[in-house]
Amino acid sequence: MAPSQPAPVDVPNARVGRPHRSALPYVWLSALIVVLDQVSKAWIVATVALYHSIALLPVLALTYVYNPGAAFSFLYNASGWQRWMFAALAVIVSIVLLIVLRQTERRAWLQASGFALILGGAVGNLIDRLRLGHVVDFINAHWGPHYFPTFNLADSAITVGVILWLLDAWLDARRKPR
Repeated sequence: MAPSQPAPVDVPNARVGRPHRSALPYVWLSALIVVLDQVSKAWIVATVALYHSIALLPVLALTYVYNPGAAFSFLYNASGWQRWMFAALAVIVSIVLLIVLRQTERRAWLQASGFALILGGAVGNLIDRLRLGHVVDFINAHWGPHYFPTFNLADSAITVGVILWLLDAWLDARRKPR
């Protein structure tokens, strides 16, 4: 009587016969975002006075502000607890994204790039929260009297990362048979 073998397990993104090649190397993109974000913020702090604005285009200016809250100044006027809540959230999201990148197939470049951009943006803003107690923002887009909330490169990376992630999910859904 031959010993029975366990039934194969269906693992997402697994390739039959070959070991899984993790997308963890995409962390280089996260590191690049963190460096660019921190260098750009340091330059703004060193060259532009707080709340001062320098027009670049009729619809774009460099405006040095800081934000103790989250996106779109959510909870900016809270008593200070939000700093630690958003820092803890960034740490949790970063750990989850590292795990997800490890489990993602390396050839899933769109998805991996999205996760890496979100990770880099989260870490860039986390550094500000821990070091300064607030996030440095400086990109100010507007159309006439209508202003978009001021943001930074980390915020841009998070936004582009989410767009790539959603695009990948949409493309994946279209590829699957109905």
